[in-house]
Amino acid sequence: MSALSLAVVIPTLNAAATLGATLGALQGDVRRLVVADGGSNDATLDLARSNGALVVECPPGRGAQLAAGAAAVEEDWILFLHADTRLGGGWRPVVEEFAANPDNARHAGYFRLRFDTPNPAARRVERLAGWRARALGLPYGDQGLLIARGFYGSLGGFRPLPLMEDVEFVRRVGPARLRELPVEALTSAARYERDGWLARPLRNMACLTLYAVGVPPRIIRTLYG
Repeated sequence: MSALSLAVVIPTLNAAATLGATLGALQGDVRRLVVADGGSNDATLDLARSNGALVVECPPGRGAQLAAGAAAVEEDWILFLHADTRLGGGWRPVVEEFAANPDNARHAGYFRLRFDTPNPAARRVERLAGWRARALGLPYGDQGLLIARGFYGSLGGFRPLPLMEDVEFVRRVGPARLRELPVEALTSAARYERDGWLARPLRNMACLTLYAVGVPPRIIRTLYG
């Protein structure tokens, strides 16, 4: 493994069902693993520690958890990753190449969304996510985010929002400074299978629209859970 100074920050809340696979895909390829936990009462913390992760316990809320995890690292690069997302094979050389380019010290990278199901509806949602990220500069958190720690700090980091923390942050990064990385972010389809492959994207779009017109995230969370 090269000397890439990389930390991975993963926010969790009762994520034992998926965290093991996410951490397993990272083993040996990162300098520091940080699990920022918002109060899990399942096996999440045991899984994190048994995989060598530093556990940071903080109040629940993904924005606050991401910020707490980032504050605990000193590495040059941070990869923010959801607990139900595991990176596809070959991710490490792609990340190394991105980090080695001096121009990317003020850019951020995200991965290609892929759901862990053969359902054709999942392919449609993946294409929509790819278009949204490329055309609008709005990758969601389940696509991961790779960013230099200095650049992250200059942007003010993640804010303690109850919802839309990923959208709020990448809007500060700006579309011109976002880069798609040629690696899949394999994400659990459980939420879409539970809520519906049409209903959940519509719900997400409604949240995004309300946020874009200035509705506070706490109200959006109250409306949509």
